Amino acid sequence: MAAEQWAVLGGGMLGLTLAAELARQGHKVSLLEAADTPGGLVTPWQMGEVAWDRFYHVIVSSDRALLKLLERIGLADQVRWGQTNTLFYAGRELHPLNNVFDYLKLPELGLIDKLRLGLNIVYGASLKNGRRLESQSAEQWLTRISGRNAYRKLWRPLLRAKLGSNEPHASAAFIWGVMRRFYGAREGKTKVEQFGYVNGGYRVVIDAYARHLSELGVELICNAPVESINPGEDGGIDVAYAGGQRHFDRAVMTFAAPIAARACQSLSDQERSRLQRILYQGVVCVSLLLRRGLGGAYLTYITDESLPFTTVIEMSSLVDRQQLGGHHLVYLPKYVPADDAFLGEEDEQIIAMFVDGLRKMYPDFDEQDIVAAHVARTPYVAPVMTRHYSENIPPVATSVPDLFMVSSAQLVHGSSSVEETMRLAQRCLPQLLKRA
Repeated sequence: MAAEQWAVLGGGMLGLTLAAELARQGHKVSLLEAADTPGGLVTPWQMGEVAWDRFYHVIVSSDRALLKLLERIGLADQVRWGQTNTLFYAGRELHPLNNVFDYLKLPELGLIDKLRLGLNIVYGASLKNGRRLESQSAEQWLTRISGRNAYRKLWRPLLRAKLGSNEPHASAAFIWGVMRRFYGAREGKTKVEQFGYVNGGYRVVIDAYARHLSELGVELICNAPVESINPGEDGGIDVAYAGGQRHFDRAVMTFAAPIAARACQSLSDQERSRLQRILYQGVVCVSLLLRRGLGGAYLTYITDESLPFTTVIEMSSLVDRQQLGGHHLVYLPKYVPADDAFLGEEDEQIIAMFVDGLRKMYPDFDEQDIVAAHVARTPYVAPVMTRHYSENIPPVATSVPDLFMVSSAQLVHGSSSVEETMRLAQRCLPQLLKRA
């Protein structure tokens, strides 16, 4: 096949992976990114001399595509692994949740409820395919196996923590995907949880990936938000973006589905309607650099719905604090629907609200221990896996000749992790290369 000029629209990990794969096939590739640096959800913030990821990310041992990439770009020896601890907070005190004995001591549920809950998790993690779970809501499936009491006291608060008011729309396949990913982080007969990270965070990964793309001949154009996408008069695709307009033989959109619907008015009405109907989750995530740590666990599950954030991620329980200027790093996310007004709140109000929540959870928390605070937000973290979702996913080929879409909307039964994103790009590549 003769080399073609491709445009990859969107420079997150999905777009970076597609650009690399297309370049390896001998095509000329231009990657257009709206921000001043590629990376999307894995780009960093800078707090004084400390730089780390805007949103929390970890590597698990089953992340084969990601680990292969790190080897390819020369970062395999920079991966660090560690055991992590987990806590549980239901509104009164913190409880460890690291093994079967901790689990049996949880005060929120009786023994029968705990046994049924454990069976639900093991059974769910053992399923190889979640397609048949799409016909049930998450509530139906979890209630049937775990029981009504376990659903009311544990599953429902956790689902609302992740989905907000979208919780009733989620299928059982959604929670199955979550179980599969995190069960994959547990190694050995004792199933001890192992997470990894790259020294320097994803800033180092993106810099190395960008250099690798340059070596492959990929043209990276930043500060170039796409304004319109239209079919060319004699075939191909015309892309208008801030600062210019270019013609390409072919183009692939990696935006969230609603953005793709707005960017290309030439899509059929049916396509645009389908893309706009896909429900997305957004997130507001506060990062705090602290002089003192909190509970000492990487992950604290929260079922107390009065708190403004939905989880506590103490990244410094995993990451060497020397990389964080000797400080502790905590993430406080709140997941909301993509159109939730909370995404537009002022940073100062969000930080004040979340700090008040920390005082409730940790009575000895002192606001004077905050070295720096940062608020990151996005309306499009991942689509909500609604019932029968795989029957309605948008195809890779669009109604516009030579225009394709590979986006998070096609992550059926997966998560929005870097690993799943990279696998999606690799899985869709043959459809991009196939001539009509």
